[in-house]
Amino acid sequence: MMTPPPIRLLIADDMEAHLRRLERTFAGHPDCVCIARASSGHEAVQQAALHKPDVILMDIEMESQYAGIEAAKVIHETYPDMKIIVLTVHKDENFIFAAFQTGITDYLLKNASDTEVLEAVRAAHANASPIRPMIAEKIREEFARVKRAENSLLNIIQIISELTPSELQVLRLLCEGKKRKQIAEERCVEYETIKKQINSILKKFQMPDAATVVQTINDLRIFEVMRKL
Repeated sequence: MMTPPPIRLLIADDMEAHLRRLERTFAGHPDCVCIARASSGHEAVQQAALHKPDVILMDIEMESQYAGIEAAKVIHETYPDMKIIVLTVHKDENFIFAAFQTGITDYLLKNASDTEVLEAVRAAHANASPIRPMIAEKIREEFARVKRAENSLLNIIQIISELTPSELQVLRLLCEGKKRKQIAEERCVEYETIKKQINSILKKFQMPDAATVVQTINDLRIFEVMRKL
């Protein structure tokens, strides 16, 4: 029975010590061979095109904060089947989701053991990469956040539909950062009238102050969406 060819690896990291550590990790395993290295995202793109590795181990923060993610995106535009494993110190969901949006195969933290890194490479090559507990937790949190936002959006839209045309206009001006006196002048009404309309808005939203209402509306980009309708 013929021995399958080794998994050809490209390692991209701007820290020489980490590059060497990974090269040592794979040196003792005949099923893996490091064919190239890169110290920047730009170089990783070049080396990927030149050597066409089976698997790339990609750091994120190199010449820029998102260098590895940007490199992964460029590589997958040309080589969509090339397996990329992110190996990074970042466990923030912004990095995780941005990385997976480029089509990466796996996401590991740099404190992963040599065994974990080896297993990740073999799994990626075999199209068997797992959803890691850290990633699963981030996905669950994101689904919960989206659901909360959906519920909040529906509730806010319902309240807005119950505002009078004058109250809606006052709310829009508040969300643009206008002060009560400015709104009164712009609408050519008494200051007390604006105060009463804002109090009515607060009661309908069941919120303690105008700043909370404004933040809620602006976070959901309600008026921005309405302008596009």
